[in-house]
Amino acid sequence: MKLTLYTDYSLRVLIYLGSYNEDKLSNIKDIAEAYNISKNHLMKVIHELGKLGYIETLRGRNGGIRLAMEPAKINIGAVVRKTEDDFHIVECFSEEKNRCVITPVCGLKHVLFEALQAYLAVLDRYTLADLITNKDMLRTLLNSDASFKQ
Repeated sequence: MKLTLYTDYSLRVLIYLGSYNEDKLSNIKDIAEAYNISKNHLMKVIHELGKLGYIETLRGRNGGIRLAMEPAKINIGAVVRKTEDDFHIVECFSEEKNRCVITPVCGLKHVLFEALQAYLAVLDRYTLADLITNKDMLRTLLNSDASFKQ
């Protein structure tokens, strides 16, 4: 199973924001620079994370972004399900795109479906809080203490 860049960036944004106190604001530029990734991609990700209720965006001169809920309430499995566009890891998972002639008798589809469910079950066991227990080290590696507004 491979996550899209969209989901990867979504998780990175949440980790970045979660590694700081809730009252601190950041912006897209800071996050893009910390991870050395495209601001354009992040704009879409942050917009969607805001619509999903994971982050809060504050407009204006003193605006920025921050988590909209406690890290312990952000389930990683739920984030992945909401940010991935599909889980069709093989052709036969999609009724519209399936052209495989052995689908009616193939045992692989069931094995892969079980593996996908196990993959998601593992993600469901974790929250953002579990991923940011090392906040000090995260902030050091992201090298962004100065970029947060006081």
